[in-house]
Amino acid sequence: MNLCVLGAQWGDEGKGKIVDLLTPSFQLVARYQGGHNAGHTVFVRGKKFVLHLIPSGILHEGVTCLIGNGVVVDPHALFAEVDELKALGISITGRLLVSDKAHLILPYHRELDVLSEARRGDRKIGTTSRGIGPAYEDKIGRRGIRVGDLADKSDNGPLVNAVRENVATRNRLMGNNDMKWESVVADLRVMWPRLQPLVADVSLYIDTAMKAGKRVMFEGAQGTLLDIDHGTYPFVTSSNGTAGGACTGLGIGPRSVHAVLGVVKAYTTRVGEGPLPTELVDTVGERLRESGNEYGASTGRPRRCGWYDAVVTRYAARVNGLDALALTKLDVLDGFEEIKICTAYRCGNETLTEMPGDLAQLAACVPVYETMPGWDAPTAGVTRYENLPAAARAYIRRLEEVSGVPAAIVSTGSDREHTIIRNDSVASNWLK
Repeated sequence: MNLCVLGAQWGDEGKGKIVDLLTPSFQLVARYQGGHNAGHTVFVRGKKFVLHLIPSGILHEGVTCLIGNGVVVDPHALFAEVDELKALGISITGRLLVSDKAHLILPYHRELDVLSEARRGDRKIGTTSRGIGPAYEDKIGRRGIRVGDLADKSDNGPLVNAVRENVATRNRLMGNNDMKWESVVADLRVMWPRLQPLVADVSLYIDTAMKAGKRVMFEGAQGTLLDIDHGTYPFVTSSNGTAGGACTGLGIGPRSVHAVLGVVKAYTTRVGEGPLPTELVDTVGERLRESGNEYGASTGRPRRCGWYDAVVTRYAARVNGLDALALTKLDVLDGFEEIKICTAYRCGNETLTEMPGDLAQLAACVPVYETMPGWDAPTAGVTRYENLPAAARAYIRRLEEVSGVPAAIVSTGSDREHTIIRNDSVASNWLK
């Protein structure tokens, strides 16, 4: 049983914890898209780990973690993460592989990212300015530099020529000659000996492992509504965080993905610009932000907060083929007198029960809410479904009904142990 775990909202849903929780039932964990703009936070016995490129499964001994061709890799960020893990007692030796086909984020990508965002003015996307978008632009423009290209040691070969041309483009766009292609190449030459032992044909590695009977978890970054094709374009990331991205981002066939788990918060958040129909710009939204510590793991930016949006989850269920949900941060709703669920949108005289494709229409939508009673008894740390307050169980049941997907996992706190695995759900099959 191979499982794809992905975000079913606008990212930051708590995928890191869920991947970490399920990892003991898998031998491989493979990341298939995004860059170090992702921030997967995992708490283990009170110790906090923040992962950006390396799959969350790395915290479990004996598990091999892979970074696929669909990921864009900043070598400096990767090595910094490896060093941080080592300092925390986590070794990656023999346990981390990077696709030779993964594209690199280089210094000029970061500068062009900042320039592009500045030129947008009021139309800014709200990127992390870490070079992810420009790296994907170079990939699609067929001028990117891949991990395997660093093996080219010639003085006038494909690597040097590509860097020279890309730096010249950077200098022209920036209006100066501050960057020298020679220094970029020299930096890559220094990094290659450390990177080389990690490089592999990830597609072949996964295929061989599956034929040997090993189980694979495919890890997505960001979220469905940030997908370059299926998200709230143009306020999206530059890759496919939906389930289809697992196939193209790792070099596997669709039949290799046996089940898809969508991670959702018990409310809604997003970072950056773009429409958020249930956004609460009031004391309730502030309470969700502070209670849920809703600040970006990668950037520290405050997240915009709102009530649960079932329209979004139904959409995510459709484009990903979700088998189940992992509902996170239920405990953040402890103490609310009432809790609202968005079941549809009203736009003018029209009521919409499905996501509109037109961004302007979505931005004009007003949520249609159902109101449910809150609960006083705490859910924080509860590990058995029947021990949740009755009102919390009723809330979960209603989320399942309006979302069209069962909640197989419920997270009641940040630590690994603060989780409910529902025995009567499909999740029990994933833990065998």
